[in-house]
Amino acid sequence: MAETQDEVIRFLSDPALHGVAEVAHVETHGAHVFLAGDTALKIKRAVRYDYMDFSTLAARERMLRRELELNRPAAPGLYRDVVPVRREAEGLALDGAGTPVEWVLRMWRFPKDAELSEVAARGELTDALADELGRVVAGYHARAPRRDGDGAKLIGAIVDELEHAFAGMRDALGAGRVERFRAAVRRSLGAVGPLLSRRSAAGRVRRCHGDLHLRNLVLIEGHPVPFDALEFDETLGTCDILYDLAFLVMDLQHRGLDRAANIVLNAWLFVEGGAEDEALAALPLFLAIRAGIRAMVDVQTDTASHHEGASTGDARAYMDYALDALAGAPPRLVAVGGMSGTGKTTLARDLAPAIGRPPGAVHLRSDLERKAMAGIAPLEPLPAEAYSPAAGRAVYDRLLHRAGTILAAGQSVLLDATFLSLSEREQAESRAASSGVAFTGLWLEAPQAVLAQRVNERRGDASDADAAVVAMQAARDVGAVTWHRLDASVPLTELAAQARTLLENS
Repeated sequence: MAETQDEVIRFLSDPALHGVAEVAHVETHGAHVFLAGDTALKIKRAVRYDYMDFSTLAARERMLRRELELNRPAAPGLYRDVVPVRREAEGLALDGAGTPVEWVLRMWRFPKDAELSEVAARGELTDALADELGRVVAGYHARAPRRDGDGAKLIGAIVDELEHAFAGMRDALGAGRVERFRAAVRRSLGAVGPLLSRRSAAGRVRRCHGDLHLRNLVLIEGHPVPFDALEFDETLGTCDILYDLAFLVMDLQHRGLDRAANIVLNAWLFVEGGAEDEALAALPLFLAIRAGIRAMVDVQTDTASHHEGASTGDARAYMDYALDALAGAPPRLVAVGGMSGTGKTTLARDLAPAIGRPPGAVHLRSDLERKAMAGIAPLEPLPAEAYSPAAGRAVYDRLLHRAGTILAAGQSVLLDATFLSLSEREQAESRAASSGVAFTGLWLEAPQAVLAQRVNERRGDASDADAAVVAMQAARDVGAVTWHRLDASVPLTELAAQARTLLENS
């Protein structure tokens, strides 16, 4: 079998087959990919792991056809067909007439620099792109078919498989890490198991992507598109939707992209409209398992490609991330208030990634919640009646309700609203007290002329405030402000540094 596949690899690596000068050969722990011209050809590696069996030709064909079936709906511009490599009298032929010796998934090749891993490496994963990425994943999950199965048992089976795999990786990963990981994961699974079972009963377990990291996302016409969904095991591909998202969040943080990870999570949560707030209790476990899987794959890929030890440092970094995620940090509530134009949202987005446990605080913004309550898109303007006192109270009630649920799940919250009345500020402080968490209030101030200019120049923002709104706010009596006052007319770097110092010392 190995000899036959080696022959196929040489055949598919031959530039003459493709009519090109050079063929790029990419190896993973489960596949060989050949890139030539505008075509990408993929075969399954003839391997067998505890969780994945590509050891027979029939299994490899079946899995390639399943991969095509899973991915073509989300990425129709990439996936073409499955064709055989056949043995003929003159030798091997692609899609010929002889006996099949291997099966190939044929795809349209996309530029390497369109992979989100490459986009991120160039520093081009912008806030806007991260926000769209979170919304794209939420849409993917909304379309994903529901599946039966107990959520706790599904995750428990993955934990069992990881423990079995790690038993043979103690030297590579470090015996101490392996043991700490095992104990911490088991504790976490015991704590959130009932929640996972409830979620599966409520339809939150679906046939998801299963392998959602940056190398499996590509920019097509400027928009992120998922591809290469996990096809080899329907059980592993069936999972809690938050567990599916956790792979992407973890991958972003592993690459040092904490801000993007936080924005992705917040965008996904916004689309979910509060339905996933309670589930955040399981996020540390999900992040840890995803990191553990990547550590396992690192070691297995080194072995399969005969480069033992090449990825040991990376694998251990994944394990350390997993342990940090499980250790967590106590939740806290931070509120940023002040008149329109003071830069509350800009500051909040800057602060959120470093507040609480990974990947940071959930950023709840009144402007977005108001639009969500009205059932309209964030950039669609609202009529004046949507800003009545009664409507305002409803928005704050929603913010505080969601904050309570998220804090109870162990995730920190950053509230972003004007908080122009004393009662609104007191309610935020009361929410923290009733949730048993620390509270920090930040109050941003700037001259009215500066604020009016800022709101008039604002484009592509969910806020409907203009200079007239700023004037009305300036005329209000906001009462005694006991929150930390910050001059919002200074550059953002200076403002954020002052805010971070306050958070660190409070």
